Amino acid sequence: MPIRLDSPYRDADIPWLRGNLHTHTTNSDGPYSPQDTVDAYAALGYDFLMISDHDQLTEPASLDNRSMTLIPGNEISANGPHLLHVGADRVLEPDADRQRVIDAIGCDGHFAILNHPNWEKSFNHCPQECLDRWQGYAGIEIYNGIIRNLEGSPFATDRWDRLLAQGRRVWGYATDDCHRPGDLAVAWTMVQAPRSVAGIVTALREGRCYCSTGVTIARIAVDGLTVRIETANAHRIIAYGDYAYRIAHEDGPAMTFTVPEDIAKRYVRFECWGAGEAIAWTQPFFIERAD
Repeated sequence: MPIRLDSPYRDADIPWLRGNLHTHTTNSDGPYSPQDTVDAYAALGYDFLMISDHDQLTEPASLDNRSMTLIPGNEISANGPHLLHVGADRVLEPDADRQRVIDAIGCDGHFAILNHPNWEKSFNHCPQECLDRWQGYAGIEIYNGIIRNLEGSPFATDRWDRLLAQGRRVWGYATDDCHRPGDLAVAWTMVQAPRSVAGIVTALREGRCYCSTGVTIARIAVDGLTVRIETANAHRIIAYGDYAYRIAHEDGPAMTFTVPEDIAKRYVRFECWGAGEAIAWTQPFFIERAD
C-alpha cells in the first residue's frame, strides 16, 4: 500500500524564531517583575515570549517588548491539571472539568497546551487517561525546565509517544516554566514563522516548530519519504516510531532517513542528542496510507 509523509514544516526560507511559552512573574509566583522578565529574555536573544502567570492575565500591552513579540496567555492552574492558554484575551473559569476549559479556549480562537504531565512523586500530574480522553488541545510539554529540580520528570516523551501511536495528532513543546532566577533559558521552542503574534501562534498551533535544551537544528527537509535533519551540534540523531520504537540512528550532526514503504508505524520523529543535557526534538512526521 503506497504511503506518504505529512510534515508540519514549510519552506526553508521562513525564519526560525526562539521563544518561551511558559514563565511566571511577581504577578503570581515568579522571581521578577513582568518588565524585568521581558528584559531578561530579550537580553538572552529571544524572539518571542508568553508570560503565563497562574490564573491571571499579564497584559503585554503594558510592557516594553524590547523588540520581542509578546504573546498574551496564562496558565490555568486551579482545580485540576495545569494547562497553558495560548493567545488568551481573557481569564477563563478554571473549571475542574478540563474538557470544558479546552473547549472554551477553542471557542475563543486560541489553543491549549497541557503542562508537565510527569510532575510530582507519582510522575502523574496529568493522568494518561485524561490525555487520552480530552480532545481539542494542540499538544503537551514534552520538556518542562522547572521539573528538573522538583519531584517527577521534566521529560514527557513517553506520554507523547502513547498519544501519537494511537493516531492522535498532537505536538510537543519545551518550556522553562520559570519560577526562580536559574530557570531562564533551560528549554525553548523554535518556531518557523513570521515575526507577529498571529504568525507565531498559527505556526505553534500547526506544529511548525521544534523543541530544544541546547541542540540547534539548522535544516529539516522532506523529499518524498526521505527526511534530512541537519544540526549545528548534535552527536547522535535517532528516529523513533510508535511507542518510542527506535527505528534507526546515525552518529554525527546530520541524518538522512528514508521511511520504508512497508513500515508498520503511524509516525516517525527525531531526537538530536548533543553534549551534556542538550537535546532537540522534531515534531512527528505522520505516515499516511492510501485508501
